[in-house]
Amino acid sequence: MGALRKALSWDVKLWGRVLRPLLSCQGRTGGTWGRTCCSRQPHPALAGLLSATGQVSHWTEVFEKRGIPEARESSEYIVAHVLGAKTFQSLKPVLWTQPLTPWQLQRIQELCSHRLQRMPVQYILGEWDFQGLNLKMAPPVFIPRPETEELVEWVLEEVAQRPCAVGAQGGPLILEVGCGSGAIALSLLSQLLESRVIAVDREEAAICLTHENAQRLRLQDRIWIVPLDVTLEESWTHLLPWGPVDLVVSNPPYVFHQDMEQLAPEILRSIFLEVDPRHPELVSSWLQSRTGLSLSLVAVRRDFCGRPRFLHIRRSGP
Repeated sequence: MGALRKALSWDVKLWGRVLRPLLSCQGRTGGTWGRTCCSRQPHPALAGLLSATGQVSHWTEVFEKRGIPEARESSEYIVAHVLGAKTFQSLKPVLWTQPLTPWQLQRIQELCSHRLQRMPVQYILGEWDFQGLNLKMAPPVFIPRPETEELVEWVLEEVAQRPCAVGAQGGPLILEVGCGSGAIALSLLSQLLESRVIAVDREEAAICLTHENAQRLRLQDRIWIVPLDVTLEESWTHLLPWGPVDLVVSNPPYVFHQDMEQLAPEILRSIFLEVDPRHPELVSSWLQSRTGLSLSLVAVRRDFCGRPRFLHIRRSGP
C-alpha cells in the first residue's frame, strides 16, 4: 500500500502541474488577459503528454515500473475506452494527437489507478468482447479467457459435422454448466440460430450477469438460466423436465469428481471441457476406472500455445 500511495502521490503532483494552466483559464474569458491566456499554445512536451498517444506512453511507463502485466495493452484499452472506442487502433488518427479534455484526463487517471491496484482491465472497462459479442463484465464473475473462444469454435465444428437429433426445434439443445458471464452459451446461441441453451450456475452474481448479457444481445428467448449447484446430491434431477440434451459444455474453475459421478444418463451425450493442461491424463485414467459411467475421452485439443487445454468426452454405451 505504501508503494501505491507513493505512485498515486507522484501522479497527483504531475497532473496538478499539467492541469493547473488549463483550469486557471476557466471562467476568465471575459477579459483581454483571459483570452490571451487561453489562446497560448502549450509547451510541445506538455501538449504531447495531453494527447492520447502521450497518455498511452505515460501510463505504459508507470505500469512497467510497477510491474503491471501487459502494460501497453492496458494503457491502450483504458485510453481508447475513455475516448469511446474499443481499441486504440480503431481510433481515428486525428484523435491520437488531439489534446484531451480535463475530464478525459481525470477519467484516465481514475481508471489507471484501478489498474495499479491489479484490477483486471475487463472489470475496469465493465465490458469485453468474446466471439464478436460485447459482454458486460463485473466481479466476482470470472472473465472468459481467449482460449475459451477455441472451445466454442470446436463445439461449432462438431455440431456442423454431426447434426443433432434431439433438438425438437431443428437445433441442438445445449447444457452449459457454470455459465459465469454467459460467454459460451450466448456465443453458441448467436451462431447456432435454432439452438437452445440451459445455462446453470450456483452463484447469484453469475446468474444475474448471464441474464443481463442475454437481454443485451436479445437472446433471452432461447436460453433458460437456472440457479443450480451441481455439487449437491440429486441436483441434476431439477434438469430432467427439459429432457435429454445434445451436448454439455463447461469452462469451470475446477472440476469435482463427484460431479461426473452424478451426471444423469438422460442428460449426458457429449461433454466439452476446458481444463488445466495437467488434467487430460488424469481425466482419462479416472474415466477408465469407472466403466459404469459409460463415458470415454475421445479427443484432446491443444490451445494456441500448444498446451492440452480442451477435452471431448462422449457416451460410449447405452
